This record gives sequence, C-alpha cells and structure tokens, in this order.
Amino acid sequence: MKRAIIISLALLTLVACSSRADKKGQEQTAPTSQTPTSANRAKEPATFIPALAPNLLSAEQKMEYMREHYWDKFDFGDTLFLERIDSTKMLNAFAVYAAGYLHDSLAYRYMPRLMQRASTSKRMYTYFLSLAETVLHDPNSPLRSDEKYIPVLESAVQSKWLDEYERMPYEYDLEMARQNRVGRTANDFTYTLASGRTGRMHNIKANYTLIFISNPGCPMCGDVKEQITSSPMLKELIERKELKVLVIYPDADLEAWREHLEDYPASWINGYDANLRIEKERLYDLKAIPALYLLDSQKRVMAKDCTDVEYIEKLLQQ
Repeated sequence: MKRAIIISLALLTLVACSSRADKKGQEQTAPTSQTPTSANRAKEPATFIPALAPNLLSAEQKMEYMREHYWDKFDFGDTLFLERIDSTKMLNAFAVYAAGYLHDSLAYRYMPRLMQRASTSKRMYTYFLSLAETVLHDPNSPLRSDEKYIPVLESAVQSKWLDEYERMPYEYDLEMARQNRVGRTANDFTYTLASGRTGRMHNIKANYTLIFISNPGCPMCGDVKEQITSSPMLKELIERKELKVLVIYPDADLEAWREHLEDYPASWINGYDANLRIEKERLYDLKAIPALYLLDSQKRVMAKDCTDVEYIEKLLQQ
C-alpha cells in the first residue's frame, strides 16, 4: 500500500494531459458529496475522502474492505459541483485505488462495478473514463496497465452514454490492449537486417527474448539502451546467449535507421519491419516508443509494453 501511494504521486504531473473527453470539448471535473452553504464555500475546491477500514480487521481483511467500500463516500449522483473538484487529488485517489487494492485479476471484478456506479449521468461517466485513461493508459503514467484498463474499455464500448462515434476510439484501444497480453503468445513478425537477411521473431532461439521497439535518435530509446547495457545481470545473460535482444524499427525512414545502426551493441539483433506489418496489422501498440516486451522460451509474454528495465530484471530473477 505504501508503495502504491508513493508511485501514484508521480501522476500529479499528468493533470494537464488532455483526455479523449477533453478533446471533444467536454469539461472534465469530478463530483463531490459535500454541498456548499455559501457563495464563498462554492468557490473552494471540493475533495473526495475515501472510506477507512476498521482497525480491528486483519491486513488482508482491510484490503478486501477497501476494494468493496473505497468509493462509498463518493456521491455519484451529485453533479452540481463538478467545477469545484480538486483534480489533482482526485487523480491521485483513483491511482491509489487502482494500484493499492486491485491486482490485475481483481480489476475484472471491481473496475466494471466502479464504471457502473459512475453511470448515473454522461458527465459523471466520461469523467471516470478520463481518470482511468490518465492513470491506466497514458504513456507517461507509471501505473499504465492494459489488464486493469481492459475492463474499463469493455464498459465504454457498451455504455449507453456514448454514441457510435464516441465509442470508436475506445474500440480501437480495446483491440490494441487485447494484443500480446501477459501469459499469452506474442504476435509474430518478420524483421529485416541491414544485410537484407530476414528472420522471424518466433524463430529466435533463446530462453528469453527481449523485444525493444525503438526509433533512431530517440533520446528515451538511448536511455533504455544504456540501462540494459549497464545491467550486469542482463549483460551476463546476453553473453551466455540465454537472453537475446531484438531491436525492431517499425517505421519507413530507412535512411535514418541506417544512420543509427551503431547505436546498439553488435550482439543484439537490429532489424526493421520492411512491410510495416506491425503497424498495418496492429500487431503491437506503437502509441509510445520505446517499448519493451519480455518473452519466455515459448514466446509467451512476461512483460508487456514497458520501459522499466529493473522490472525486467526482477522477472528474470524469478
């Protein structure tokens, strides 16, 4: 729980990010159960305070209690004071709920409940969609999680509050989120080397494969590369050929790609997608580059669409 709260603080920088509803010109604010009694109070920011678990409960009982009752003090029917909500604190509250109390498997039970409770009005529903999108889907969010976001997307594509055109972006995101899920076989693709030789990702022989989706000259790609090359653990696994790194360039500017070939170690497989199949067939989500995918020997996904090299190390240690 402490870790979830600390991590969620990084989301405070995301408040200024635009959500899908913002782009449609809808004002995004959150409701509060408190009612102002004067003009001065009406100008004060409203704050949501989550429920508190009884002290007599065990740690696990408290977790279960908070999953069930976290939002009990939030009046989902109150849309009178949407302009007064403290968006930063509300975003943080959602982040604590998602990270502190919901494991991926539990998200399929509790996220639909939350979205159903928020379905009292279109304004309320799209506000909670915005919260979920920022915390669980924004490329800059440290809590980005397709497994937790999929139940939200499934709710959105069936929501009575969204028309056919409003649902389309969520339908696309749902299709992408369902690709390459943890525990399932990663989508295969063909890569082409600078020599013109081709290979298939699934044919790479190694205990582990690290797919590194990258762009030439991308500063963050360089940072991720440095983290990998400076890791004693990953370096040893690569030298022992237990781990193979496949750097894949998914775009069309081959001149730029060739100019940066030497940016990556010669021991890595450095290729490009000659037919742009990854993008055209939506095999991998390219909304944020760089992206790492760790696969086991059977090409099952262990880590999806991340840039956390320490997390990759922890998975390999297990």
